[in-house]
Amino acid sequence: MARTHDDHPGEQAASDPIRLLDIRETPLSVDEVFRAVGDDAAGGTALFVGTVRDHDGGQDVGALGYSCHPTAVEELRRVAEKVVANFPVRGLAAVHRVGELAVGDLAVVVAVSCAHRGEAFEACRTLIDDLKREVPIWKHQRFSDGTEEWVGAC
Repeated sequence: MARTHDDHPGEQAASDPIRLLDIRETPLSVDEVFRAVGDDAAGGTALFVGTVRDHDGGQDVGALGYSCHPTAVEELRRVAEKVVANFPVRGLAAVHRVGELAVGDLAVVVAVSCAHRGEAFEACRTLIDDLKREVPIWKHQRFSDGTEEWVGAC
């Protein structure tokens, strides 16, 4: 009997693809997140790194801090589970930083591995977009002119 690529177990989602979810006060590692989603059946890995930039809305950012609600990790898991339910994910990882950050610091690192690149890109985009929209993490920006603003997911 001929076997199609969809019949191969590597084409399906892994049994436990959520490998790393965390919110940390310590610097983030792209290498750690990339290694977490490694899978021999994955032909594509998409990784997104969000960094602190020196401006927002036409203003110079002088300082920036992130804070989160105590349920943030639980909400992050809910978002990750939704991505896994909608895409054939082999590995998924997401880590967000809280505390005071400097321009250039890594604020968030997410990665998804799938059998094919298109699925990996779509799943990674969904993961970061839903994380930013639904996980209760807030950014407090202080601008060089003395003004400030809070930006939040919820």
